[in-house]
Amino acid sequence: MEPMCGIVAAFGGPTAWPGGEPADPGKYERMLARVAHRGPDDTGVQVVGNAWLGHQRLSIMDVSGGHQPMSDAARTAWIVGNGEIYNHERIAKAFPDGTVRTKSDTEAALHAVMWDGQAAVASLNGMFAVAMGRTDGAGLVARDPFGVKPLYWVPPAELRDGGGGASGAVPYTAPDPSETVLFASELRAFDPEDRPYVRSFPPGCLWSPSSGLVRFADAVPVEVRPARRAIRPGWDDADLSRVREAVVSAVRRRMMSDVGVGVFLSGGLDSALVAAIAAQEARARGEQLPTFAVGTAESGDLIAARKVAAHIGSDHHEILVTPEDIAEALDHAVEVIEHYDPALVRSAVPNLILAREAAKKVKVVLTGEGADELFAGYSYIHGPEYADPDTLQAELVRSLEQLHHLNLQRCDRTTMYFGLEAREPFLDSGLVRAALALPPEWKQCPDGRPEKAILREAFEGWLPEDLLWRGKEQFGDGSGAGTVLAELAARKAAAAADAGVTDGVPEHPSDSWPLRSEEEVLYHGIWRSHFDGIRPDHVLGAFATA
Repeated sequence: MEPMCGIVAAFGGPTAWPGGEPADPGKYERMLARVAHRGPDDTGVQVVGNAWLGHQRLSIMDVSGGHQPMSDAARTAWIVGNGEIYNHERIAKAFPDGTVRTKSDTEAALHAVMWDGQAAVASLNGMFAVAMGRTDGAGLVARDPFGVKPLYWVPPAELRDGGGGASGAVPYTAPDPSETVLFASELRAFDPEDRPYVRSFPPGCLWSPSSGLVRFADAVPVEVRPARRAIRPGWDDADLSRVREAVVSAVRRRMMSDVGVGVFLSGGLDSALVAAIAAQEARARGEQLPTFAVGTAESGDLIAARKVAAHIGSDHHEILVTPEDIAEALDHAVEVIEHYDPALVRSAVPNLILAREAAKKVKVVLTGEGADELFAGYSYIHGPEYADPDTLQAELVRSLEQLHHLNLQRCDRTTMYFGLEAREPFLDSGLVRAALALPPEWKQCPDGRPEKAILREAFEGWLPEDLLWRGKEQFGDGSGAGTVLAELAARKAAAAADAGVTDGVPEHPSDSWPLRSEEEVLYHGIWRSHFDGIRPDHVLGAFATA
């Protein structure tokens, strides 16, 4: 929505909230205060019908007119939102003149739902979490299909008891008049007594007091979920053109902003392509694109990012970190990203440092998340287990559908902690369709072909050859953080073992996946110290390899 934000919502049944008065407004205000970092520009609260809506605002679009919660002219319906809706102008034009009174994409979403009901949510193209209440007691909460924007909830008891957390829509259940249903942007928002019941609100779903939980969209559209067999061994210029146009269009849509937009530039293929396209768009506006890179001195990421920045003519900013900086940021990074998967933590530490510095210059950054899942960029996926094209396609779909628990969570938390919005062009709905419609054989690596070869070839001439065909490094590894953190984790684990501190730590906690290394045991301990009571199996995911 026009701001990048934090939201909290509570919906109470008629016996839970007698006379429409919120059962525990102090709780909801505490929850909102815990996500204040997500929206340092403004705070807003509204009680409407049987809903309490709270909002922390970071102004991105319609900076002067986007205060939330916002209402229709008659003040019969109110909405809070987190994210961006890229087709809001087209939506707004469908209503009579004067209906939509601001440039806010949040207001356009409000009127779409008022006009067309729940089905309108499926027409929203973007990344969003929204909560809406009406004076007649109706309401609605929805999350975008990929779960780019975070949302957690304490659902009605019958959904809690049956799971209903992250694995898809739950059939209609009758409203419980004695229940209060809670929603928030981050895990940290919830009071200790509510933590055991917190679930991840499923992406592509909406909930209302009258309908229960309803799926309105899939992250991966059904028409591109099955593999499409190649009718020829390789691609042609028309295929390359379709890939290139889909990526360029996705970046262009995410340049929409009333404030400065930059790019996180690791020097790897994905962020380099995003930066090259964004730099071209910025030049067309008479602007110079800011880019940001982080790493230890002369790390691979810094060197490559420097070359990319020189080639595309960006206003480049390097953040040098020492092993001491990385070690000092570790505990804080685990707390901020609300996760303990080792691969995620290794990339989160430099990400957090990078976001802190970038937030001093811009309010929006573009990133390269999603490209590896679309174009088979991970090394594990090129092993014999995924040699069959159908198996490969199924794994790409699975990994895309798990992003909201992994890379997207890390990306959202590290940036929003400093009031910075991250946008992911590779998760654009049109680009997802275009990439997954490609035969999976074209994403394999026969005879030494590098991963993501079709994406690289589609952008011949956009980057220097050595950078266009540079091999993949994980962000934490390329920045130098991975080595530092692995050594630090080994030392801490050894010290903890010597002191007997980890003797009681199970290899497979009852509410988690099996902990796969000493490093993961260390991170799990840090996470548990901040989020005790939260069940990881209801709100988190893990990478295929640690």
